[in-house]
Amino acid sequence: MTAAPEQFLDEKKSLACIHCGLCLGSCPTYLETGNENDSPRGRIYLMRAVQDGRTPLSDTTVRHLDLCLGCRACEAACPSGVHYGELLEATRDHVEHHHERSPFQNFLRHVVIEQVFPHPERMKLALFPARLLRRAGAEHLFPKFIRDSLALLPSEMTEGVLPEVSPAIGPRRGRVGFVRGCVMNVMFGRTNENSIHLLNRAGYDVVTPRDQGCCGALHAHGGNLAAAREAARVNLTAFGREPLDAIIINAAGCGSTLKEYGHLLAGDANAAAFSTKVKDLSEFLVSAGFQNSQFAIRNSQIKVSFHDACHLAHAQRITQPPRVLVKAVAGANYVEMPESDVCCGSAGSYNLTEPEMAERLQTRKVANILKTGANCIVTTNPGCLLQMRAGLDRAGAPHVETLHIADYLARALG
Repeated sequence: MTAAPEQFLDEKKSLACIHCGLCLGSCPTYLETGNENDSPRGRIYLMRAVQDGRTPLSDTTVRHLDLCLGCRACEAACPSGVHYGELLEATRDHVEHHHERSPFQNFLRHVVIEQVFPHPERMKLALFPARLLRRAGAEHLFPKFIRDSLALLPSEMTEGVLPEVSPAIGPRRGRVGFVRGCVMNVMFGRTNENSIHLLNRAGYDVVTPRDQGCCGALHAHGGNLAAAREAARVNLTAFGREPLDAIIINAAGCGSTLKEYGHLLAGDANAAAFSTKVKDLSEFLVSAGFQNSQFAIRNSQIKVSFHDACHLAHAQRITQPPRVLVKAVAGANYVEMPESDVCCGSAGSYNLTEPEMAERLQTRKVANILKTGANCIVTTNPGCLLQMRAGLDRAGAPHVETLHIADYLARALG
């Protein structure tokens, strides 16, 4: 007797897609390839076909699923409210348990991405020789994949020294938790420090638990939901020791996963409560009236544009708060970017696992940046910063600065 196919999808959610095609124009990979299998509705069809046993989990099928950025732009465009991100994560979890990958892809996904990136101490150790090679200018000695990976490293890496409690400056308005992140903690430590300082100036004590860990985003997006759930439990414990008005994150990719702990740990009331408290830094600062606070932000003469990080614009549906803050500084010198919400190709670890498509999207993003004539591009996610910086340097545009919104605001505040 033939065994019944494994049911890894929520049938009701997978059937919500009516294949109307309104998602096609929002999908970066479909815009690049024009292949229906590389569109959201095409991929949902493949997911259902695999679950129903109509399509084998072949290299070709997995290739179309792997090529998805997980940017979730389709969710924002979908009139039926399809939870594409949930379907994709469930499918990728199934793929990783039932499909044999090449030794290189296994190493990349299950060692580098799962065992190194979520652990800051391991990441620092792994990046040390890479930084030495880049400083020595030895990139040309290696294959293109290695050269492109080295190009993603920031020219300066700062590890933040974050106190467990940082007190409010001025009248105290409340107490918030801060998620320091993995990549943020290792490569953008000064950005974390600036984020906390902004929160302090807005009147909030900031608690950064020492025993917090990875948010679980890399695990969830890569097909290891068990590890993602374990990461979530660690953070529920770390941030659950005292009452907090909000839990702040300054990395869009992490923020979307933190806000979905209620789904990841379905039935756990603590997880649901935690998720409701999670706020993106820009979202929280605007809700706290920071842009109109006594800490008046000075106008700048630098022409500035904004890139929408996918997991802030599409997964969290936050587009206006960061613009409010940037415009408070730039004023009339702000210019909107064409296709500002089309993925830059970073997508967590996508630029490592799918370098060819990542480079195509990087080139598309850089072309749109240069069309603005801006001297500075602001965004809200570390991966986007690394991807755009590498693309601008490759395009011969080192004069265009890329900044996290916390660094941009901190500079404006002097």
